[in-house]
Amino acid sequence: MKIAAAAYPLDYFEDFAAYAAKLTAWVETAAGNGADLLVFPEYGSMELATLGGRDVSADLEAALHEVARHHPAVDALHRNLAARHRVYILAASAPVFAGPRPVNRAHFYGPNGLIGYQDKQIMTRFEREIWDVVPGNGLTLFDTPLGKVGVIICYDSEFPLLSQHLVAAGAEILLVPSCTDSLAGFSRVRIGAMARALENQCISVQAPTVGLCDFCPAVDENVGAAAIYGPPDKGFPATGILAETRLNQAGWAYAEIDLTLVHHVRRSGGVLNHSHWPEQLDRIAPPVAIVTVR
Repeated sequence: MKIAAAAYPLDYFEDFAAYAAKLTAWVETAAGNGADLLVFPEYGSMELATLGGRDVSADLEAALHEVARHHPAVDALHRNLAARHRVYILAASAPVFAGPRPVNRAHFYGPNGLIGYQDKQIMTRFEREIWDVVPGNGLTLFDTPLGKVGVIICYDSEFPLLSQHLVAAGAEILLVPSCTDSLAGFSRVRIGAMARALENQCISVQAPTVGLCDFCPAVDENVGAAAIYGPPDKGFPATGILAETRLNQAGWAYAEIDLTLVHHVRRSGGVLNHSHWPEQLDRIAPPVAIVTVR
């Protein structure tokens, strides 16, 4: 299969048709280049707040509600594009009001419609202290004709047990949509995504927002590069980087993926992180020995 990871800029729209035209062009480009699985970033949907005007998009609370109210139209558009191009699409995550406060939810589509969704599990300080976006439902594994796919949204990639839980359930590909406002933030998610590919001997796919945005303070600065990672072992690049875009440059990163290589490296790699993972449990069962030097 070919995977496409988006380094996606946020734009101001006068109407929904302009958003639909943009998304259609992005999907057509990736599908035209042979991509089977397309990954869009965390909070890439916040550009839809502009449909309420600048006052709405500039208001943190109003922007959440404005984006959420467009979900039916966004859902229909993604269903249509996935069916028309016979591709799988992880849509840009969006606020969804499943309760009094919104969750950060990424919907996953295939040629036959909506497959399901994944909510972010662990909130950043901004989400929990200022924006009041809350954790949603637990983890989901998507068993597709392309392979077994899990989604770990941005900050979630920095917590290894989340990914390992998905891999223990069978995940071969981890999708990491992200939204970070600094090089340090991007680096944290990048390092997390690469580490998850290493320790689980799987594929991870990072798709970030990029560029400046003058209409929504929640996503006003976006730093990142799209990339597809694998374990730095037999059959994969020594760096673990299968493909990546230039920093802050909008566009797609593409990589051809053969999951038989994942199975091979888990079975016969130079290291066997995947199968050796449970050995940690034996090592941490006893209390830590503390040696005091005076």
